[in-house]
Amino acid sequence: MPLASTPKVVLGTIAFAIFWVLAVFPAVPFLPIGRTAGSLLGAMLMVLFEVITPNAAHAAIDLPILGLLFGTMVVSAYLERADMFVYLGKMLSWKSRGAKDLLCRICLISAISSAIFTNDTTCVVLTEFVLKIARQQNLPPHPFLLALASSANIGSSATPIGNPQNLVIAVQSKISFGSFLVGVFPAMILGIVVNAAMLLCMYWKVLSDEKKDIEASQAPIESQVVTEEDAVAHRFTPTRMTHLKSETSPEWDDVLNISQSPLVDKNVNIVEALEHRTEGEIYKSPNGVLRTSWEINKSPNGVLRTSREIKSPNGAFRTSRDFKSPNGTIQSPNGRLNTSDEKDDLPKKKWKRILWKICVYLITVGMLVSLLFGLNMSWTAIAAALALVVLDFKDASPCLDKVSYSLLVFFCGMFMTIDGFNRTGIPGAFWDALEPYARIDHVGGIAILSIIILILSNFASNVPTVLLLGSRVALSAATISPSSEKKAWLILAWVSTVAGNLSLLGSAANLIVCEQARRAQPFGYNLSFWRHFVFGFPSTVIVTAIGLTLIRG
Repeated sequence: MPLASTPKVVLGTIAFAIFWVLAVFPAVPFLPIGRTAGSLLGAMLMVLFEVITPNAAHAAIDLPILGLLFGTMVVSAYLERADMFVYLGKMLSWKSRGAKDLLCRICLISAISSAIFTNDTTCVVLTEFVLKIARQQNLPPHPFLLALASSANIGSSATPIGNPQNLVIAVQSKISFGSFLVGVFPAMILGIVVNAAMLLCMYWKVLSDEKKDIEASQAPIESQVVTEEDAVAHRFTPTRMTHLKSETSPEWDDVLNISQSPLVDKNVNIVEALEHRTEGEIYKSPNGVLRTSWEINKSPNGVLRTSREIKSPNGAFRTSRDFKSPNGTIQSPNGRLNTSDEKDDLPKKKWKRILWKICVYLITVGMLVSLLFGLNMSWTAIAAALALVVLDFKDASPCLDKVSYSLLVFFCGMFMTIDGFNRTGIPGAFWDALEPYARIDHVGGIAILSIIILILSNFASNVPTVLLLGSRVALSAATISPSSEKKAWLILAWVSTVAGNLSLLGSAANLIVCEQARRAQPFGYNLSFWRHFVFGFPSTVIVTAIGLTLIRG
């Protein structure tokens, strides 16, 4: 492809360079505006510099990809509400047989979860749980964090919905979900096995019983032992994580006006049924039972009595939890106010909840089956999302708020920026120089193509790499045979995904694990760039090479 005019080439390169810097390093000191704003800035500069027209910029936005992203994120939000990620977390510690067993479980569960729920979501919801289990068993965290991040990247390569670059490839290549899965799944399975084996070999001594506390004793952040109950009492969400160790929060204190009361212990959970209380009326007795201000009276012996206590014929005091009031209100033994109707409704609500969760899982399975049968991926995901919204029969705002709209906007800006950069002719000229040596009809060509994809994926990020090279690689392979074109797309999906394991900056999933682990309290851990690279580099090279032998067109 010939180069455009010199002004277009220079200005287009400047706009793309700004986009690249802000996408790879979103907190650069001279312009810390983030990835999303950086992608929009790159798109705007492409239009202002007249590298691309406004109409062409709008046309560059790939709506099917955005629809597929949106649909899968909504489905993930409802699966979180249905406790799917809680069950995944519990599977990690269920009847665990030691550190090595735990590491293999993390590799397997992370890979399968990433193939269905995307690698980023898997890393968000499992990182803190993995840390808790490691601290509970006094194990060094970093082998398990590496297992989570690397397996999530490898596992996400198996399906079109596993990661963003696969979404782009599936939509542009028009390869069906089933064909994509069949073409990459064998490579993914063997890659997970090899990756887990390398982790076990590299950290065998550290994971052995007599060595397992080496790093824990040297960790800069306290490695307190976490109880089993605390390790499983965790709630996950695709966009944020909330630890339910205590339900008390400043917001509750403000509403209930109990923060100033000397009788309140903030470490005790607030009971759920407070709808019968009014602001300024909640206090707490020493035995942990919440009372209202009109109920508290102090007897001469210093014992707190309530105005609702009555005296029985034998002179003994009976409290409100011993009788039923005229309005039907009864006091349960745990101190919680319930009505007789509410007690009758509890089993019904429980079964409604179970039925709703089953329906959520069935709709998700139906979506995956529809994708396997070749239905349009974008509309299938959106249809599943809307079916869950209707099934919930509630305001969908809480679940829709969990959709990463900033990611969707980032993709819009990136589509426009990449299209403008393509119009400069630089990517075409680059590929024309390398294409004779990177044809996939011989082993040497596959090796060179893979090295190009691997390097670009780490320097330009995997999604821009796919957008820049995808159509050119496929067009070159199409001159060989139709099956070669499909194989070229699958090679691009495999290598660009596994390339994310090379360094800490190679994949968003790696950064998510690193950041989530660092911020986790009180068991945080800092996964350094070097510690990741020492394992990531050999793992990426070996897993990529082995997987390439199993990719079929």
